[in-house]
Parts: sequence; C-alpha cells; structure tokens
Amino acid sequence: MSVGQIAAIVAAVAFVILVVLLAIPLIKLGRTLDEATIAIRKTHEGTEPLLSDAGVTLTTVNTQLERVDGVTASAQAVAANTKALSTLFTATLGGPLVKVAALSYGLRKAQQARRLKNSAPAKGRKSKRSVRA
Repeated sequence: MSVGQIAAIVAAVAFVILVVLLAIPLIKLGRTLDEATIAIRKTHEGTEPLLSDAGVTLTTVNTQLERVDGVTASAQAVAANTKALSTLFTATLGGPLVKVAALSYGLRKAQQARRLKNSAPAKGRKSKRSVRA
C-alpha cells in the first residue's frame, strides 16, 4: 500500500465519521419537526371550535347592541317628549298657578293681620306679636 492509498483510506474514514456525527443532529431535528407538526395540527383542531364559538358570540353581541340602540332611541324620544310637556305645562299653567299661590298667601297673611288687629290684648297678657319678638 502506498502512502496515497493510506491517505485516501484515512480521508474516507474521516468522512464517514463526519457524516455520522452530522446525521445524529439531523435525525434529532427531524423528530423535533415531527413533534412540532403534531402540535400544530392539534392546535389547529382545538382552535376551530373556539373560532366558531367566537363567531356565535359576536353575532349575539351584535343582536344585543341593536336592541340597546332601539332602547336608547326610545329613551331619547321619551326624554324629548317629557321636556316638551314640561315646557308646555310651565307656559300654560305655571304662571297662573304661581299667581294663585301668591294671592292665597297674601290673603292668608292679610286675614291673620286682621285677626291680630281685631283681638285686643288683655291686661297682663302680651300679644302674639310681642311674644314672637
């Protein structure tokens, strides 16, 4: 055997060792990719029901929001009607009612003043006005 042949055998053995050393991580990487593929497949199967449930939930929420919009519009209409009714009441009856109340108050005070004036205070007794003061 010549030196060139021995060198070729050493190179071939080194190449085989290098291939074996590189094959081990590649096999492990292949197993990792298989596990990742399985995990992705399981995740995809698990998210499909979640996404369909989310769609149902969004549909329900949209329906409820439409109802709330209707209720809000009705409440706004009621508030506007109440404001108009209050304005109408104030304009129609508010002024006269205030005048009637003021008149009755004035008449009551005048009647009380007349009663006090007509009743003379007895000797030794003080009048109601002097007691109040």
